Amino acid sequence: MAATATYPPPPPYYRLYKDYIENPKSAPEPPPPIQGTYLLYGANYTTDEVLPSLEDQGVRQLYPKGSNIDFKKELRSLNRELQLHILELADVLVERPSQYARRVEDISLIFKNLHHLLNALRPHQARATLIHILELQIQRRKQAVEDIKRRREDAQKLLKESLGTLDGQ
Repeated sequence: MAATATYPPPPPYYRLYKDYIENPKSAPEPPPPIQGTYLLYGANYTTDEVLPSLEDQGVRQLYPKGSNIDFKKELRSLNRELQLHILELADVLVERPSQYARRVEDISLIFKNLHHLLNALRPHQARATLIHILELQIQRRKQAVEDIKRRREDAQKLLKESLGTLDGQ
């Protein structure tokens, strides 16, 4: 029976933390956050939170370009177009099954445009969610304050009754 190795030794930088219990400030500072672009597993990434345009991804954009997009109108329009293309796909599959590939590509393009529009709304969704959470916290805290005030009044009333009872003896 061959001997097997145990776990490998810890990396050598653990020695930097040997005096941490006695002096927590002896440990090195963590590295600063990465800014800009960086390479990870052979792919370039950026720390900028920018949604790439559809053209950058090689996809044709089906809704108007610009910053003043009516998301509700465009999402409805793309949804209706998607429904129409799905019905057309069903017809093509029944009548001309060999020509379905173009319809599937059209549906894929519509889905990519819908997905891109929805991703453009993510920052707004995050802000709305945060506002909702903060409003709930404010509401809970106000209820807690009201509950404390009510309990304080009950306690004061009970103390007055107790004092009246003691004075009446």
